Amino acid sequence: MTTSTLAETTRVDLADASVRSLNQALHEAVTGSAWVVDSPLGQHNIAVGIDADIDVTVNGHVGYYCAGMHKSGAVTVHGSAGVGLAENIMSGTVHVTGDASQSTAATGHGGLVIVDGNTGARCGISMKGVDIVVGGSIGHASAFMAQAGRLVVCGDAGEALGDSIYEARIYVRGTVASLGADCIEKPMREEHLAELADLLLRAGRTEEPSQFRRYGSARNLYHFKVDNAGAY
Repeated sequence: MTTSTLAETTRVDLADASVRSLNQALHEAVTGSAWVVDSPLGQHNIAVGIDADIDVTVNGHVGYYCAGMHKSGAVTVHGSAGVGLAENIMSGTVHVTGDASQSTAATGHGGLVIVDGNTGARCGISMKGVDIVVGGSIGHASAFMAQAGRLVVCGDAGEALGDSIYEARIYVRGTVASLGADCIEKPMREEHLAELADLLLRAGRTEEPSQFRRYGSARNLYHFKVDNAGAY
């Protein structure tokens, strides 16, 4: 693997280094270190499984599952990302300055995922505590079976938003094509405005919380009811 170290920052050029060797180096990295990855060339599985408090900057587009199983530290992608960005994130921060494809932060347990652009379908599917802030719009079936955490959408949301949602909270500034089973609009109280303001601030956004609407579970699907059999 070709690397260079300047002012305590290690640079890795994936034009002549393998993703496997990069990930191994990141797994062995010293807490507090900084890494810059050049020429990602849309390759898959870049910067996965990081569990140290390090800072990783990727200059360019990445493929599938970038920053998957992220546990600590920060990953910033100056470009767009493929399917499964930050899948199963546990904590830390993952930030993409462009767009992200399907299943962004799927099954995420914690941490903060920021996408400055748009995301595809199933953003936040089965989220379990992760916070997601999308600067643009999201695709259909987003927050499907979302159990916990917050999804903030500064643009529009596609069809079947929050289908079979549990206790996650969704904030949308734009229009919603349709709501999924058991997902309803809910009132924006003061605590929700404060919560949203904090999330927007952490994501570097300037939108006003008062411009958003809140969506969540009607709690009708928690227990089987024969009258609702068609919704299961």
